[in-house]
Amino acid sequence: MASTAPARSLSPRARWAVPAGVAAVVAGAFVAPSVIASASSDLPELTPAELLVKVAEAEPVPLSGTVVYTARLGLPDLPLSEVQGASPLDLLGGSSTIRLWSDGEDRSRAALLGSLSEFSVVRDGPQAWTYSSSDDEVVHYTVDADDLERYGELDDAARSGAAPEVAGDLPTPAEAADALLAYAALSTDVSVGTATQVAGRDAYQLGLVPRTDGTLVDRVLVAVDAETSAPLRVQVWATGDTQTPALEVGFTDVSFTAPDDAVFDFTAPPGATTTEVEVPLPDPADHEGTDPEDLKDLGAFDGVAVSGFGWETVVEVEGVDIEGLLAGDPAAATALPGMDRSFGSEGAQDLYGELVGEEGTVPGVPEIDAAALYDQLTQEVPEGRLLTSALLSVLVTDDGRVLAGAVPAEVLRDLA
Repeated sequence: MASTAPARSLSPRARWAVPAGVAAVVAGAFVAPSVIASASSDLPELTPAELLVKVAEAEPVPLSGTVVYTARLGLPDLPLSEVQGASPLDLLGGSSTIRLWSDGEDRSRAALLGSLSEFSVVRDGPQAWTYSSSDDEVVHYTVDADDLERYGELDDAARSGAAPEVAGDLPTPAEAADALLAYAALSTDVSVGTATQVAGRDAYQLGLVPRTDGTLVDRVLVAVDAETSAPLRVQVWATGDTQTPALEVGFTDVSFTAPDDAVFDFTAPPGATTTEVEVPLPDPADHEGTDPEDLKDLGAFDGVAVSGFGWETVVEVEGVDIEGLLAGDPAAATALPGMDRSFGSEGAQDLYGELVGEEGTVPGVPEIDAAALYDQLTQEVPEGRLLTSALLSVLVTDDGRVLAGAVPAEVLRDLA
């Protein structure tokens, strides 16, 4: 029988969130034909706006498939999977294989595969599980019993297509696409490239090319399934190597048919340690209203400054307690600018504290020495410590500021 750790009850002021099995973000632009594999020429031609509308209007679909994630970010070699087994930290570098299943509604499963281990996330409606085979540890997330009825009401409303109450009118998909492209056009060349095939399926290619040489990003390319409008692959090239993607995630095989229901059934393996976490739904009354005008840019938050524009944007955050964050101190996390608006000032600290624990460990995730990892990923510079990668630079100054952007490291050091 699986051993069970004491149940954790999260603050009612905290936002409820469970791991999702499938998530994708789509953006787009032109890419040189030499890097596009030609596919069927029978696909109707689409403008970028038309393709974005198709993605926005697409209904969720069931799927099962294999995704390969590859990061060539130029970070130091971190053979974590060899030491601790498969975990989300594997995504910092190298190639990882992920198996995905979804019923297109509220059941999903994702399994990050290691050479001899697996890290899984399973969601079934109002409950979810994570399982690390290397630690033989299960974390079971459930909606607080007092909130199950309200969860059901929200779920029914979502299934019926009922939109939540908002101030003003929501834009149509076409209006949203036009607004997104108009904003992107200020700094980016946007176009639909030559059709391709991903996992044996015909796909459109939406990409973007920055109109500046002041960024580390050379171009971005997204493949969108021609039939379902589901994203199939995302590739990002860096200016340091325009031939091989610095970041690439895409299906190697995929089927848009409903998986067997048994895929979503989860039972803790015999002998596994199980930690129970109860997560209440947020009470809207606990959150003060925020003027949408205040959230148009990151600079609206106290302690956050934004410089540059578009791909050259640099975000600077003041008063960051790096030592506290590395030690897992809840106060260090909830003191970050904007956290009070995201969770509610008390709820954020409660949520972080419950999930991370007093010793800075997250149940279900293999323990690591965060301070040692930080030292390995960064290098000492006169201003503090610097992380450089193919697509992102981060500078942590000795006086508690963090500067980050998809820009060369020298830009951050000059701003510091």
